[in-house]
Amino acid sequence: MKLFEFVRERRWIPVTGYLIYVAALSAGYYYNLTFVQLGLTDLGTQKIGMAPEGVSIVMAVLALLTLIIAVGSGLVMDRRGWSTDLYVKFRLLFLIILVQLLLTIAAPFVSTVDQFVLWVVVCSTTLGLGIPVTFSFMLDFIPIRDRGYVAATVAGLSFFVAALYPVEWRIDEFSLIMSAMMVPAVLILAVLSVKRFAFVDALANQHEHSTFGTGRCCRPTPIRTLSFAFWGPVLLMFGVFFIDSLGFLRIIEEPLYINTSWQSPDLSVRLFIAVLHVFGALAAGVLYTNFDRNWVFLWVFGLFAFTHLLYVFNIRFGASETPALILPMFYVLAVSFYTTLNFALWPDLSTAETIGTHTALGVGIAGWLATFMSTALALYSEGIGLPLGSHLTYVNALSLLFVVALPVLLYVHRMFELARGEASS
Repeated sequence: MKLFEFVRERRWIPVTGYLIYVAALSAGYYYNLTFVQLGLTDLGTQKIGMAPEGVSIVMAVLALLTLIIAVGSGLVMDRRGWSTDLYVKFRLLFLIILVQLLLTIAAPFVSTVDQFVLWVVVCSTTLGLGIPVTFSFMLDFIPIRDRGYVAATVAGLSFFVAALYPVEWRIDEFSLIMSAMMVPAVLILAVLSVKRFAFVDALANQHEHSTFGTGRCCRPTPIRTLSFAFWGPVLLMFGVFFIDSLGFLRIIEEPLYINTSWQSPDLSVRLFIAVLHVFGALAAGVLYTNFDRNWVFLWVFGLFAFTHLLYVFNIRFGASETPALILPMFYVLAVSFYTTLNFALWPDLSTAETIGTHTALGVGIAGWLATFMSTALALYSEGIGLPLGSHLTYVNALSLLFVVALPVLLYVHRMFELARGEASS
């Protein structure tokens, strides 16, 4: 890792960049994973008393607005050169976290549907702007060689904390935790936004060095936005996020499965899940760094297909028994794999001129849109009374479809390339 070289040479400014990136992205992902996805579901269904179908519509609005704002923000950042202006990004991040802090404090006091919708609209604005701002930090802080490992650190750390605390997935608990985390971040970013520092000046120029900047997939030829090389991964990551949320949000509604795994009163069970998240993320980081990214996609879809198959078998043949930890174990591995891939992939598909647009499209479509579309569909599935076994059967079929579709898409794309080469010659 390049990090070890920096430490040996006592180059602490680049090391500081690693710390800033890991802290910012880990906290941001923990916020989205817990407070936004799980906390808002609890707020809508339990505190306000909305039907699951109603919450699903609001979550769909959140996804669409976040996507629109993310893409618009990414385009503006690239055209104005803000994607490579670290001070501008610090100022934007300060505004984002300040507004989110106010939203987080206010969330437990939301009591009507109108207030809930207004809250979601404002939240969508901050989330959409935050996507190109935070994901483009990879270009400033992390050398190309280390991106898989650092992405694994972010994913592993986020899930490790989320698996252990809080135990109760309630909006009040999430609000208290996230508010405490955000206050120091707001204060630090306020200082960085109004005053220039020598170490920030040095970090701001790192993207111009050959070891930073342009992603590994854009060397020697940059990947165009309107190309299969970009939209192929977008489609695959959309499928991954969609499959995950579609299955997970129904599984956690079943006390038999959630109370023996993610919300188990036994600390050793939750610690097992937390450590497994770290192990899975590190394994994904190694695979991403040393192999083609398509191998990681195959692993992810395969793990999801196997996991949902295990749950279906357990529902049909062992529902009266305590589920074995092997069920959440494979789910945890699949989630850690694709989350690591999500953090590393979009910057590696980008240059300094396209990082804002590519991360906005990648994370906005493949992450937010897919997650909350599937969240909405899962809530709708629950609302109409579709049995969990039938629901997971459909999810499993979708996972297997992507397992088969990936090599087929690669084969078809290769045939088009060969045909184009023959035609041009």
